Amino acid sequence: MSSAPIRPLSIETEPATPLALSDTGGLGGHPRGLTTLFFTELWERFSYYGMRALLVLFMVKTAAEGGLGYDTKQATAVYGTYTMSVYLLSILGGFIADNFIGARRAVFVGGIIIATGHFTMALNSTATFYAGLVFVALGTGLLKPNISTMVGSLYRPDDERRDAGFSIFYLGINLGAFAAPLVTGYLAQSDHWKGVLVSWGFNPIYSWHWGFAAAGVGMVLGLVVYSLQRERLAHVGAVPAPEADGSRPWGKLGLVALGSLALIIAMKASDTYPVIIYALFAVQVAAILFFALRPDRDSKRMAAILVFFFAAEIFWALFEQSGSTIALFSDRLTRNEIFGWSFPSSYWQSVNSIWVVLLAPIFAFLWVHLRDRQPSSPMKFVLGLFFVALSFALMVPAAKLTAQGSIGPMWLVGLFFLQTVGEMLLSPVGLSTMTKLAPHRLVGLVMGIWFLAAALGSKLAGALAGEFKSDNPAQLADFFLHQALIVGACTLALLALVPWMKKLMGGVR
Repeated sequence: MSSAPIRPLSIETEPATPLALSDTGGLGGHPRGLTTLFFTELWERFSYYGMRALLVLFMVKTAAEGGLGYDTKQATAVYGTYTMSVYLLSILGGFIADNFIGARRAVFVGGIIIATGHFTMALNSTATFYAGLVFVALGTGLLKPNISTMVGSLYRPDDERRDAGFSIFYLGINLGAFAAPLVTGYLAQSDHWKGVLVSWGFNPIYSWHWGFAAAGVGMVLGLVVYSLQRERLAHVGAVPAPEADGSRPWGKLGLVALGSLALIIAMKASDTYPVIIYALFAVQVAAILFFALRPDRDSKRMAAILVFFFAAEIFWALFEQSGSTIALFSDRLTRNEIFGWSFPSSYWQSVNSIWVVLLAPIFAFLWVHLRDRQPSSPMKFVLGLFFVALSFALMVPAAKLTAQGSIGPMWLVGLFFLQTVGEMLLSPVGLSTMTKLAPHRLVGLVMGIWFLAAALGSKLAGALAGEFKSDNPAQLADFFLHQALIVGACTLALLALVPWMKKLMGGVR
């Protein structure tokens, strides 16, 4: 989850200053700026995942239940377009920071826009709902890539604290992602809070909007931390120098913005014209072959990058259904209680972060212990796809059991475990591999490609989730089975391509 919105970047950062190199006053002996960014990111992720946990559930609830009354297909299409836009706009946000306002200012402005979006969604109208989604997507595009860049800027490349600093930062992401659904889910869904609203004279059907408002409060808390401790970041993320003639690349900015908008519109059109998705896959395969058949090393590595892109896109298409398919399954078909304690269905959106916190140290130890004996990057991608396919295969018998009533919670615990194992194998490994394979002059482009894989995978997740139906156990079992088999076939295809991939990578492990 927390993979997803965007993993921390540790490349293309400005050099650390002497002040930063001697700064050990922060968390665990790290620069004090890391503490500031840790809590800022924690609250930003709180706001993002707090709202995301409610998004599809709110849209499918009837007007009498305080929702929008959408059917599953419409709701998941909106969800897919929104999550895609969050990733896609990070490319535009990074360009704006790198060429116009600097990372430090981009994070602050992005946070303000995000908070505005959440508070806009707290208002009860369809227009403010969509306006809020636009604000949150735009603000996240500004904040998310640039706060990660600032973390990298706190360290020089050979600083031994660097990797540990990103691990601490990543912990902040998952703490925010864990806490958010517990707070917003309680406010939006719990009978206890609805009773409180009644006692205060409020209509309880609008409890969803209290959850959206809580997400906004989280972002405001992040901005308060960021503003009060801004002097810790005075040496990083500065406004970049203009070009030699004093100008800024406004023309390039227009092209990046138009390109982003055009892709969002095209993928939104795929809701009506699914052939667009098939055409996109065909273009990807053609691009892989084009670069693979060229003789130079950089082209072959670009072919390898595009194969990883394709695999990541398929992975996120299943993984990102946690906020749509799995949210609906948990709400309608799961017995949401443990040891007699009942809880809102949105609480399930916290489980991935629990598994990340538990499994990340194990995987870190495993890779260090195995050293040169650990699987290659292509093989880790194979395993990542295998586990996410297995997670949906697990849901086949679970779906069949719904014919007898709501299923027990352990089915979803198992699903999130398998998906998190897949995430640990693919997401951080993919980011690291992209930086190794990218030609030096194309590092920014390659990172944009990596974000684009998550964006397109998220949109595909929304399209697939539109076929979810909770009233027919046999049909629901087929829904999970077909996706598991398709991703399983992609897993076998990638496994067969591993030797070829190693040749394309030219010695990069």
